[in-house]
Amino acid sequence: MNTLLARALICAFTIAGSVFQLEAARAQAIFRTEVYPVQTVTLSTADFLLGKKDGKPAMIAGELRIPKPGTDRLPAVVLVHGSGGVGFNSGMWAGELNKAGFATFVTDSFTGRGITNTITDQSQLSSYTMMNDAFAALAVLAKHPRIDPDKIAVMGFSKGAVPSLYASMNRFQSAYASEGATFAAYIGFYTPCNTTLIDDEKVSAKPIRLYHGVADDWVPIGPCRDYVARLKKAGANIDLVEYPGATHAFDMQSIPGTMQLPQALTARKCRFEEKQQGVIINSDTGQPATFTDPCIERGVTIAYNAEATDAARKDVVEFLSNLFNK
Repeated sequence: MNTLLARALICAFTIAGSVFQLEAARAQAIFRTEVYPVQTVTLSTADFLLGKKDGKPAMIAGELRIPKPGTDRLPAVVLVHGSGGVGFNSGMWAGELNKAGFATFVTDSFTGRGITNTITDQSQLSSYTMMNDAFAALAVLAKHPRIDPDKIAVMGFSKGAVPSLYASMNRFQSAYASEGATFAAYIGFYTPCNTTLIDDEKVSAKPIRLYHGVADDWVPIGPCRDYVARLKKAGANIDLVEYPGATHAFDMQSIPGTMQLPQALTARKCRFEEKQQGVIINSDTGQPATFTDPCIERGVTIAYNAEATDAARKDVVEFLSNLFNK
């Protein structure tokens, strides 16, 4: 290689390196992404309801996105995925919230436990274990120098909306939240509300917001209407936003048209209740609930609904902005 060519290549690599560093610096000036291990445990539903904490140790991950540089403390939202794992809607919501100035922490309760999804087998992981994961994520965020520990909301989807709604219960906060740590708001999308828990009307004074498609045949809206009515009567700060014509996963833009999932497990015809602490029974049979109960079915519909998604994005951002005075 002659000297002129060598010098030209060195110059080219130097320029390319400088351009890369400049672009990296620009990106850093806009946002920062940090990935954290979150130490938690895997609990059965019964053990969680009993307040036990000595389950099988597990390490999950959380992706923190900080939307702007500086030293000021930012409000944040913990995002809890549904039965399909971390999906495209998690990225969409993180982007929308980041754009509005909120940090986001996307938790992954599945990968660290060797789970891909629970769509056809919900017995792989209790939704209540995912609530414990959400409280563990809260503990991690509350210690971060860029996060305001008093302004951390939780937002969940389907299976992950069980944690985001029921984490509002005083009973579970006392048992699983780190001392002094509490969520500032509870947001659930297409939430399963068909289980009546002991003391489920004793909830946080912080606001609760639910978003649900009226045409949802995986997790019907009816039980949420009933629960919201009970909580309002008890004085809770809660609202249910309904979207006519919207199905389950209406905010999942990656769904091509209307999809049938013939093997997806659904408890749409079931009503459950915690008869004594730690024991969930089927309200129809009076027997302990199982995933083989007669009311358990397979076959659901999911579809993206642009109108409902746009309305929900606007409402969630406005709600959190007003709550956190942004």
